[in-house]
Amino acid sequence: MIIKATGADTHGSFSLIEELAPPGFGPPWHVHHAEDELFYVLEGEETFRVGEREIRAPEGSTVYAPHGTPHSYRVEGEIPARHLCLTSPPDLENFVLDVGTPADERTLPPETEPTSEEVEKVAALQEEYGFEILGPPPWDGEDEWENGR
Repeated sequence: MIIKATGADTHGSFSLIEELAPPGFGPPWHVHHAEDELFYVLEGEETFRVGEREIRAPEGSTVYAPHGTPHSYRVEGEIPARHLCLTSPPDLENFVLDVGTPADERTLPPETEPTSEEVEKVAALQEEYGFEILGPPPWDGEDEWENGR
């Protein structure tokens, strides 16, 4: 992730983060209680789940995930995807800084499984940053989605 604009840059209005992710990647199914997120797909293709909706998002697509709505995404195909994530209010940038080091350049780090310490750190920050991890990425349980989870 590369932080493009911080809350300080935008007088507290929003943050803008560029994200690059490998094929098959997606964050856990989660909900932000205060932040709206707007995603703009720059390269590649992603599938978003926002509430009960599944949204195919090729390059040039915009997807909105309002606060209070569970959501996730998955990078489709054989190539990495890159998107911009605008959050308002702008607190997501601080979460990114707390759990890792923002990228200085547009390259993917080596693939590794998260350590138990990293998982515990993210879990401990949920309340502070007003979000909840609700479960694994949606495609980890495709049958549940087909049955109307």
